[in-house]
Amino acid sequence: MTHILRAADRNLTTSRTIKFEGGAYGTPISFFAVDNETGQGPGLHTHPYAETWVVRRGRAEVVIGDERFEVGPGDIAVAPANTPHKFTNLGPDRLDIVCIHAAGAIEQADLE
Repeated sequence: MTHILRAADRNLTTSRTIKFEGGAYGTPISFFAVDNETGQGPGLHTHPYAETWVVRRGRAEVVIGDERFEVGPGDIAVAPANTPHKFTNLGPDRLDIVCIHAAGAIEQADLE
């Protein structure tokens, strides 16, 4: 089984975001490594498992359920399973955030 996914083997020409689903590689973890512009981010959505965000660079507004938070470098936020959530890059810099999914495949129900 392959244990390394080389950048050259993925299509990185259309997006700066990396999507990894671990089930195909024997791990029950998936993630998005997001690198986006001011104002960008996913719409409100849910997953049947928890999602954990680790902010590496930039600032974002995070919505988890009825709560809103501003997060920055080094901050970690967790959205519990089945809880509506989203984030938006507040700028002015690019947002570098890792979105860790507690599942080998990403399952998402979009609400917006």
